[in-house]
This record gives sequence, structure tokens and C-alpha cells, in this order.
Amino acid sequence: MRVLVTGGAGFIGSQIVDALVARGHDVVVFDALLASAHSGPPPEPRAGDQLIFGDVRDADAVTGALRGIDAVCHQAAMVGLGKDFADAPEYVSCNDLGTAVLLAAMARTGVKDLVLAGSMVVYGEGRYACTARHGVVRPGPRAAADLAAGRFEPRCPSCGAELTPGLVGEDAPTDPRNVYATTKLAQEHLAAAWARATDGRAVSLRYHNVYGPGMPRDTPYAGVASFFRSSLAAGEAPRVFEDGRQRRDFVHVRDVAAANAVALDAMRGGATGAFTAYNTGSGDPHTVGEMADALASAYGGPAPVVTGEYRLGDVRHVTADSARLRADLGWQPEVDFASGMREFAAASLRG
Repeated sequence: MRVLVTGGAGFIGSQIVDALVARGHDVVVFDALLASAHSGPPPEPRAGDQLIFGDVRDADAVTGALRGIDAVCHQAAMVGLGKDFADAPEYVSCNDLGTAVLLAAMARTGVKDLVLAGSMVVYGEGRYACTARHGVVRPGPRAAADLAAGRFEPRCPSCGAELTPGLVGEDAPTDPRNVYATTKLAQEHLAAAWARATDGRAVSLRYHNVYGPGMPRDTPYAGVASFFRSSLAAGEAPRVFEDGRQRRDFVHVRDVAAANAVALDAMRGGATGAFTAYNTGSGDPHTVGEMADALASAYGGPAPVVTGEYRLGDVRHVTADSARLRADLGWQPEVDFASGMREFAAASLRG
């Protein structure tokens, strides 16, 4: 199979390329090499792949890259919360306009299979149960006054009681809480509309907090694991926001790459429908503080500092159930938390 990987020179995309090549696929890498994710000279093409420099918002470039392609793995996007709302136009342009241009070109050229880099951020807060009497509830966005006062845990919207966080499934309502999350949900809607209109097949892999070798350093668009690793490399203590007890699912980049390869093979085998979303996580949630401790310990210090700082738009807990991906496609994560953090502590970051 000949696969176009948009964003294929990036952190996750390059690992996907490796996974596809290892499975015997021909790969075409299409990447704009944006400064927010790349620095230095363009990467050299590797055995088994071809590199095309281009932006997914450029219809002519995308159409040319799709010649002879059997399937697309769409990773090109701006990621993370960014700096502030002034980033919104660029997020929408890169993520949503870029996806629309790509899908329109796929419709013209007859490419029918798409794997999309989705995100767990589409859920907003995760699944919560009221410990008093209201069962499963959906708390609203946390107020700045509560966060400033150190009241980080969301409360029951009906009675104000404590909530117990749990795992969120793919059928849960979506509730994006920031610009990035909104663009990721819009990408899914575009992919579903494309699949219906063209008799195509699309899978969205809703990534959890992906980490591993090759993460970009020192950028507001990287994930929290990259922030901590960059601090350690500079001899500084990782700064953990809130009280460090916010829960996430840290999944290794090689496991995410394997999920993409499995999803592509499943689509070619007719095992997926027009549009299917799959949570893609390790299944082993940890707090952000635990992750910072594990990474700092593996690196040799300094120890993390819990600051009480916060970012509006962050959610408190979001950990999802990835059982559907395991059951439907037979995917299993292979890198456990402890060994993954040890490897990440020793690995280099992108400049």
C-alpha cells in the first residue's frame, strides 16, 4: 500500500512513517516544516519513503502528492494550547482549512481511506460521577476565581458535591474547552462528512498525551512531557501546574504509531465503517505530578516543583477507555509507563 503521511516529518508522523515502512508499505511524507514544530534543515528522506515539502492548505500541492496514493494518514496540525486566543486564526487555518483542502483533494482523486490524528481534548472534562446522588454528571468549565483560590476539582453542577473521575468512552458527548480542542472536533466532523459524500472510510484516533523520543523542545505548542523534559535538560526543576493531581493517560509515541498502522490495515481489510473514532491511550492513567516525578527521577533531577499556577482552558481530569480500539482492531500498547519515562529521560528532543 502507498500511504501519504501529512505532517510525516513531525514528532508523531515520523514514527508512523517508520511503523509503515517496517510493515512493507511505501510512504510519501508531506510536511510544511512549520517553525512551531521544526527547526534546522529539512530531514533527509529515509529508505522506503519520499519527502514532499508542502502545506496541506495548498490545493495544488496536495493534489500532486496524492497521485498514486492508496490511503492517507493525516497528522499535519498545530497542537497544544498555544500562547493565547490570538493563535485562533492560525489553529483554524492549519487544522480545519488544511483538513478541508486535503479531503476535497481526496474526493477529486478518488482516495478512499483516511486515518486522522484525533485527540481526547474533544471531550473537555472526562467522565465524572457525583458521590452524593446525581450519578454521572458533566461539570462546566472551571471558574478563574476557583482556580486562583486553589479549588481545582470540579464539583457536581447540581449539588456541589465532590466528583469521582472515571474513564470516558467514545460515545460520550463532546465538549471542547479551548481553540485547539474545537479545531480537532471540527476535523472529525469534516472527515465524517467526506466519508458520507464519497463512500470513503475514516478513522479518528483520539490520542491521549503522547510522549517519547523526538518531541519538540522549548515551544508553547508542545505537550507537558516536553516542557518537563526541556526544563530538566536546562538544569531546571519541572514546574507542575495546579496541585499536580490532574489525571492524564501518557501513551508512548511508538504505540500511537502502531495504532495508525493497524487502523490503516483494518480499513483496507474492510473492518471499519464510514467513520469511527477510537480512544488511543495506554490504559494506565497517572497524575501529571507522578509523570514529572518519574521523569525527573529517571533523568537524575532536579525534583519537580508544584506551583499552583493554572491555565484557563485546561481540564482537570481526562482519561479515556481504549477498549474499543483493542477489541475492534487488536491493538495493544507495548511500552509501560516506567520504562517509557526512563527512555524519554535519556532521549534527545527536537531542536
